This record gives sequence, structure tokens and C-alpha cells, in this order.
Amino acid sequence: MIQNLRRKHLAIFFALILIGAVFLIGTGVYNVYKPLPAGLSFAGPIQPVAEIAFFRDLTWVDAEGKRHTQQEIFNKILKMIHDARYFVVLDMFLFNDFIGKELTPYRRLAQEITDALVASKSKYPEMQIVVITDPINTVYNGIINRYFEKLQSENIQVVITELDLLRDSNFAYSPFWRIFVKPFGNSSSSFLPNPFGKGRVSLRSYLAMFNFKANHRKVIVCDDAEGYSALITSANPHDGSAAHGNAAIYFKGPAVLDLLQTEEAIVGFSGGPALFPYSDIKLPQDTDMQTTVQIVSEKKIKDALLAAINRAGNGDNLDIIVFYISDRDIIAALKKAFKRGAAVRILLDPNKDAFGMEKNGIPNRQVAAELVTLGIPVRWGNTHGEQLHTKMLMVKYKDGQCILILGSANFTKRNLEDLNLETNIAVRGPKTESVFIDVNNYFDLLWSNPDGRKFSVDYMEYADNSFSRRFQYRWMEATGMSTF
Repeated sequence: MIQNLRRKHLAIFFALILIGAVFLIGTGVYNVYKPLPAGLSFAGPIQPVAEIAFFRDLTWVDAEGKRHTQQEIFNKILKMIHDARYFVVLDMFLFNDFIGKELTPYRRLAQEITDALVASKSKYPEMQIVVITDPINTVYNGIINRYFEKLQSENIQVVITELDLLRDSNFAYSPFWRIFVKPFGNSSSSFLPNPFGKGRVSLRSYLAMFNFKANHRKVIVCDDAEGYSALITSANPHDGSAAHGNAAIYFKGPAVLDLLQTEEAIVGFSGGPALFPYSDIKLPQDTDMQTTVQIVSEKKIKDALLAAINRAGNGDNLDIIVFYISDRDIIAALKKAFKRGAAVRILLDPNKDAFGMEKNGIPNRQVAAELVTLGIPVRWGNTHGEQLHTKMLMVKYKDGQCILILGSANFTKRNLEDLNLETNIAVRGPKTESVFIDVNNYFDLLWSNPDGRKFSVDYMEYADNSFSRRFQYRWMEATGMSTF
């Protein structure tokens, strides 16, 4: 009798364990594969442009070893905000003054952008200004962001992206977070140091951070005297990132409406306001059909990248500058393009600098070793505390056509597989168009180090053939347990 009772209790105990395990695994599987909110993973129509221009931020070291910067991107953004009359939609991943272990920032971008937005709102009180951003800027609700407080006090709407509706990249951690941590929310605390800068935060801020996902977009859309315009970039209004190398495309034309549509999706599922009725805006009549642009977001960026690379072969030239590269499909496509005879040049950040802290080179050094073994030339950004943060691919085809894909997305699983929120622009047209010439000159400048300005260094400077770090990179990329 007693023995039978024990068996029954054990059976119940193991059944409960099994049910719990199924619940945990089911929670993880669902949140990895669940449907995306409407409007994401977007590929807009190929649209003509009324105006298009390339902007870049440069940091380099001269012959005496002194670091210099030359910036264009946020100067242009500030002018766009200044010229706006009716609406500004700004979606930026990092919007704060965290500088890590750096002593001083090169430029106080968060304050500059805040002041510009407040000045425009003061000048035109009826203007709608919507700032969309990521919860990293409050360390996941662990601190108060003083820039957001100032914006909101001036009746500027700040929308913190609801990341929980996105898919989870870290399968092993997702069930624990969603069941045991997320329901309890977060609040300010002095328990642990802020991992990004000054101040202290709660343990729950760290636990939220380990989800490894973000609204990583970097775009601005404004009206102006001639209608409306937009800019897509890799740069953030973040003091600690102020000296980074970055690139941007500014454009006018009907694709601006496509970009607003993708931003409206985030505002909608994050509980933000209805946007300015942009569908009523008149399109410019004078558009260039030779040069076209297309808005792509999330996994549609990967589709565009693969299509561009897979078309490349003998007689074509393929250039890449990217902060992180780890996606196995992209790497395989590059190898095949090179074997078909495409001339490939790849310029990578050495993954050693992170706001005053030193990193171990994963994943770029491991991927570079793989590519160089095949014969693909690789160079490194010559960074000294800052990062080579550009994310772009340009292919010049032998038939005279060119494609440029540029924006927020690194070439990684997290950025290209519907996990992060990302926005890129694909520009197509004859390679003789000024925008492609400017981008080509930018790449050649960084690759060739003219006039004693040292933008890049040889592959051997950061070569790493460590088996253990190569295994670590592959494991991190496959499991999602990484920050890249």
C-alpha cells in the first residue's frame, strides 16, 4: 500500500516535471518562431528618386599618429530638423550620453538632436515630432533618460519600442525571461553598475539585456519646403558613438512614403500616436527613373544582399564595409561570387573597441580568416577607440549597372533574420551616377590611405586563426547567445 502510494507520488512528480519542461520548451519555440507584428520584414516597390546624396563620417590617424574626424551625417540631420515645418519622425537605436570608459565624447550628439527638436517644436507648436527608440536608452526601464524627459516636457512624443512582440534570438534564455522575470517589470535601483555608462541599475535591467534584441533602425523623415525627405544611416545620436565611421543616404521621392509606412508599423504595435497623414503628401513630379531606391527592412535586407551578391561574377566588382559579419548564408554567397570571378574587397571593423573597453575580435577576425584563406582581400578599419560602424555593400556590374545597399543592418543572423528591427535602402542605377561615384570614392579612400591619412591597415594586423575563438563564433551565431 505504502509502496504503491510512493510510486503514485513519484509518477505525479515526474509528470509535473515533464509538463514544466514542455511548457518551458514550448514558450521558447513559440517566441522564436511566432508571427511578426504587421508591417515588418518589408520590401517596398522600386521607386524613382527626385534627389539622392551620400554622406559619411570619417575618423582617421595622420602621419604623426593624431586622430582626426570629419562629419557630415548629423550636420545633415540637424538641417533637416531645422527646415521641417509640419512633421519629423526620428527612429534611432541609441539616443543617450553613455560613453562607457571613454573620458570625453567627440561630440554631444544626444544634446544637439534634443536641442534641435525642441527648437523646432517651439517655433512651430503644431508640428508633430515623434521620436522612436529602443529601451536600451533607459537600460530597459532601469533609469530615467533625461533627453526623453526634456522632449516629452515639450510635447514631443517619445515611443519606446515594444520589443517583447518581436521574436527571441536567444532560445536558451527566452523561456526563463518570459516566465520568471518579465511579468515583474523593472524600476530604478542602485543594485548594479550601469553596463553602458554612469549610474546604477537593477538586476532586472541586466536580465532584460540578455534577450539580445533591439530596434536597431536609424532613420529620419521630415517635410521641407519642397515636400519631404528622408535619411537612412548607420549612425546614432549617441555621445559614445560620436567619432565612429558611418555612412548615410539622403533622398526624396515616393519611397519616403514607404519608409514612413515601416515606421508607422512600429509606432502602432508600441502604443504610439497616429502619424501625420503622410498619404496626403503630394509626390514630386520631377523624378529620375534611371536611379531608383527601394526600402527594405529586417529579413528582406538579407534577400536584397543575397540577390546582389549572387548576380556578381566575372568582370563585376563587389565592395563591402561592415561592422559585423557572421551570417553563414552571406559568407557562402561571397565565396561563390569570388569563385565565379568577381573582384571582391572587404573592409571590416577589427571588433576590438567598445566605448573604452577592449573586445576579442569575434566574429570579424574569424570570418576574415575564412575569406582570406580563399584569396579574398580583407583590410581592417584603423580604429583607436572608435568603431568602423558603416554597413554597406556595393556591386558594380560589368554591364554598367550598380547596386548599393546601406543602412542599419550588420551582416549577422540577428540583423538579417527577423530578430532585430532594421532598415536599409537599396539604390540601383548606372554606375556613372554621382551617388555611386561618391560611394566608390569613399571606399577607395578608406581602402587606400591617401595623403598620409591612415584609415585602414593590412589583414595581418589583426589576423586570428585561433580554433577556440572560431568555435566560439560559430556557436554564438548558431544559438543567438551573442551581442552581434
